[in-house]
Amino acid sequence: MTYLRNKNAHVNRSKDHEDGFTLVEVMVAAMLIALFFVSIFEVNAMCLRYMDASKESLAALQSVQDRAEVLRNLAFSDLTTTSFVRNNVMPSNYTPDGTPTLFSKKATEVVRITQYPAANGVTQFTRLPNGTITTDSVATDLGTGLVQVDVSVSWNMTLGGRARTEQTSCIVSNGTKK
Repeated sequence: MTYLRNKNAHVNRSKDHEDGFTLVEVMVAAMLIALFFVSIFEVNAMCLRYMDASKESLAALQSVQDRAEVLRNLAFSDLTTTSFVRNNVMPSNYTPDGTPTLFSKKATEVVRITQYPAANGVTQFTRLPNGTITTDSVATDLGTGLVQVDVSVSWNMTLGGRARTEQTSCIVSNGTKK
């Protein structure tokens, strides 16, 4: 059996028809690609904002813990002396070169010292974001045995502007340190 081959058997394409995309198809593809990249950039920006919020929360926690540790390590007589705490402990949110830390520029810190278990007044200090320290109240007697120290830091979060607070409490005893 012989096969005859026709020279014109291959597919003939008309010379006035060309393969390609229409302008509408190109525009739809461009819009889809643009939407994809805009979505990727927004997800990236949101992740960066969450990272900033995490850094703020960590800085607040570290600030509260540092302040509480400084107060715990004071001699009991220094801890119960209002002027000593106000002048020597409260201004310590600075870097070694004397500039305030970035977080302390946006946070308000409150330190409360009360006699424990029954408070006979409250000694309270507030350090504002601009560095101003105020003595809100002075206890008439903090006693000679136990005091409760409360430290809190509050700030408005970068992400969403929500008010946030970190705080801790500890009880300090008058005794010898070993």
